[in-house]
Amino acid sequence: MSEDGNRQSYKSGFVTLIGRPNVGKSTLMNKLIGQKIAITSNKPQTTRNRIQTVYTCEQGQIVFLDTPGIHKARTKLGDYMVHAAVRTLEEVDVILWLVEPSDYIGAGDQYIIEQLKQVKTPVILVINKIDRVKKEAVYAFIDAYRRAFDFQEIVPLSALKGTNTEELVQCIFKYLPWGNAFYDEDTVTDQPMRQIVAELIREKALRLLAEEIPHGIAVTIESMKEKGKICHIEATIVCERESHKGIIIGKGGQMLKKIGSTARTDIENMLEMQVNLNLWVKVKKDWRDSDFLLKNFGYNPKDLTGNE
Repeated sequence: MSEDGNRQSYKSGFVTLIGRPNVGKSTLMNKLIGQKIAITSNKPQTTRNRIQTVYTCEQGQIVFLDTPGIHKARTKLGDYMVHAAVRTLEEVDVILWLVEPSDYIGAGDQYIIEQLKQVKTPVILVINKIDRVKKEAVYAFIDAYRRAFDFQEIVPLSALKGTNTEELVQCIFKYLPWGNAFYDEDTVTDQPMRQIVAELIREKALRLLAEEIPHGIAVTIESMKEKGKICHIEATIVCERESHKGIIIGKGGQMLKKIGSTARTDIENMLEMQVNLNLWVKVKKDWRDSDFLLKNFGYNPKDLTGNE
């Protein structure tokens, strides 16, 4: 209700998705938005920045923050990622905590519970990946987490299949304040197009390289120019070891060519135009522990201290 007693018909607010690495936060956000914004892979800690996306309907507008997974940091990049996730808890209207279907609450999830106890923000527990378990088992998972924390709502769903995602949206709106939209209704993300393109390339590299390369790769866009009906993109994949460079390039350049061709398909679908993508590979030793290189690749080291 508004101050003058007239009922407002529009709600808007900010919602953060938190959880341990690889629980499906990016997959869920992409499903809700209906577009591919955040990259997904079977490797943990895929998301390295807070990715802001916008869901708009007749009821209102939800601005999602997809954060890096909360985990024990081992590098400066890891510190950056954890800090980016934790500091959002006080900045939003609703917290979505994603977990996998289990009645065992491990040390990592216990750590997240302790973080949640320190804030007053409403928390909705999302038990993801229920398509992998028997329906009757879900009740035991709900009971286990209900005993551990006082959630506003508990929603079991499958982000991959889209099961119960609409129910989740309705739960979110229950806890958002009345107010005007923050973005135009056509806006789906505040991310620069170059950053999205870089992330799409990094996703393909992570998927195709599987376990051959540790997680230490980054992608920078050297140039991105439209000429006529074609977008010409020059990008560099950065790795930490000379041995990694050879694996990324592959025999006769086949792996690099495969990364480029699969990434180009997604980029063309997003840009809705033909793309000419050229990829290069460079070695920057231990870049994940270099303040200079972290900033160069878009991760501001100042964020580690909470400064802007």
